Amino acid sequence: MSATLIGSAILGLLLAGYVAQKYGLPPPPPKISGIDLGTTFSSIGVYHAVTGDTEIIPDDTGRRSVPSVVAFLGNGSELIGISAVEQQEHNPTRTIYDAKRFIGRTFDKDSAEFQRDLKRYPFQIELNEQQKAYFVVPLDNGTDRIITPEEVGSIIIAYLRRAAEKSLNTPIDQAVISVPAEFDQIQRNATQDAASLAGLEIRRIISEPTAAALAYGLHKKKGVENVIVVDLGGGTLDVSVLWLQGGMFVTRAMAGNNRLGGQDFNDRVLQHLLKTIKQKHGTVVSDKEDVQQLRLAVEAAKIQLTSFPHSTLDLKLRSVGHFKYHLTRNEFENLNGDLFASVLEPVKAALEDAELSKDDVDEIILVGGSTRIPKVRQVVGTYFGKAPNYGVDPELAVVTGAAVQAGVIGGGWPLQVSAMELPVSLRKRHIYHETTDMDDNEL
Repeated sequence: MSATLIGSAILGLLLAGYVAQKYGLPPPPPKISGIDLGTTFSSIGVYHAVTGDTEIIPDDTGRRSVPSVVAFLGNGSELIGISAVEQQEHNPTRTIYDAKRFIGRTFDKDSAEFQRDLKRYPFQIELNEQQKAYFVVPLDNGTDRIITPEEVGSIIIAYLRRAAEKSLNTPIDQAVISVPAEFDQIQRNATQDAASLAGLEIRRIISEPTAAALAYGLHKKKGVENVIVVDLGGGTLDVSVLWLQGGMFVTRAMAGNNRLGGQDFNDRVLQHLLKTIKQKHGTVVSDKEDVQQLRLAVEAAKIQLTSFPHSTLDLKLRSVGHFKYHLTRNEFENLNGDLFASVLEPVKAALEDAELSKDDVDEIILVGGSTRIPKVRQVVGTYFGKAPNYGVDPELAVVTGAAVQAGVIGGGWPLQVSAMELPVSLRKRHIYHETTDMDDNEL
């Protein structure tokens, strides 16, 4: 009897979808959003019933990939996304980024990692009695605003939620949110707390590699069992080996380098430019706004080099005045040669832990903005002897998969295979590649 009722319900849903398509009836508004709260960029998307389309929603500036940056003005007001980035060079101590690195984690104040973070970021980081990080933002009235990584995340999520509600003209109060596969339960709970602070009920937490696989529809592709996901973003490299079977996703191995990403490629170029200025002008660049201006110019040049063989940096610096530099793709690749090669270290480690050879891998997925870099695609493709998947925008693959899962939970039509993830009890193998970080003496 119950089987008959279930079958009738499914048939009714299919007929409703068919009728809606045939007669052009408007699809029901999405009930649940998919959110990717990323270290460097964040996005929100929805799955549209009937059409089966996934829409990644832009903010008011037209960006579907919003910088995960929150800034505070002297009076305490907030700036989010690109508006926060644009004023960053003039307001570095009040502009918070990379908050996801700290969410749900505890630190030892004397550890090398935490001491590196204190040098790496221009804003003030402190630890509370539970050894959890928080940020101290000085205000013009002489007081400090204390803000946690979860609160920074909630500000970004609320910003995305407002953009979605404005675009869809419907309330959005539920979401599927993605997290790195390595996140433990405390970190997952902290991410959920960030969403709750933004007024969202989290229906499911999905791992980023599983979301990326969903974005490519690998759960529906025959003959695909072993998938490797290489996620190279702004600050971290995560590699996951997944086993797919009948809509079930099992994480077989994880490895990564949480000190390798687009920012590290930028730092290599930045250090080269600082040395060039010193040699050419005999000046050590010590002005923080000059350094930040150089950082932003390097980021823009790196993006241009993904499509063009060269880029020109043309700046006016307080320290030296007019500075112009012609950066080629070859020079960029040479400056970062060892870093590009080190991308394969976690790949090999994850395969070893999964007891697979590179020939056992059926599909390779590239995720994260830094996989747009041609050299990264070349290194990975050459190692496996076949081209990786990167047809979906690498910055939007995770949010696309999260939106698909949100559509499934919300009863979207056409019916999709729901991703079932077995709990991850594996430990991620961390591969550290020593990079030459710029310290205060080099400024």
